[in-house]
Amino acid sequence: MLEQLTDLIKNHAGNSIINNNDIPNEKNNEAIGLASNSVVSGIQQAISSGNLKGVLSLFSGKDDVSQNPVSQNIESGFIDKLKSQFGLDQTQASGAASGLIPDVLKNLVQKTNDPGNSQFDLQNILNQVTGGKASGFNMQSLLDKYKSGAFDKDGDGDTDLQDVMSLLKGSGTEGGGIMDSIKGFFK
Repeated sequence: MLEQLTDLIKNHAGNSIINNNDIPNEKNNEAIGLASNSVVSGIQQAISSGNLKGVLSLFSGKDDVSQNPVSQNIESGFIDKLKSQFGLDQTQASGAASGLIPDVLKNLVQKTNDPGNSQFDLQNILNQVTGGKASGFNMQSLLDKYKSGAFDKDGDGDTDLQDVMSLLKGSGTEGGGIMDSIKGFFK
């Protein structure tokens, strides 16, 4: 997956890295590696901090990638790496990152949502970035449910704590949530 991601970044690196006078030509591959590392570490960080919703939102393809908080954090991480590794100032680093990261992520999302593209499989990507910890989940099924709004139990257009509470508690007088199922064991 990392090799395919690096190739994807190379394909989009034109003006942001390769033709960017702020990044010396002999450092282009290093900058591409930093971009690849930023994408992987950004997804890892989002998952490890409990932001699976943000990752699912990113890969759903429903929203503007550049407005996704996970995407913004990846871009910010790449900016910091460009500043520290190459001595770029904020404007230079931001220009390179904003010209590359959203395009790469948009293309990555398109490729993972293409059932005919087995090179960019969401399950494999998330297994690799989590060190195999996502292998117990059917991530594509989870993503499909997210896209369909199946987790939006209160019908407000998003999946949030209220929806989780609805799943746990159930609704109405008959119950039906996870907690109602479990409490029968303690009677």
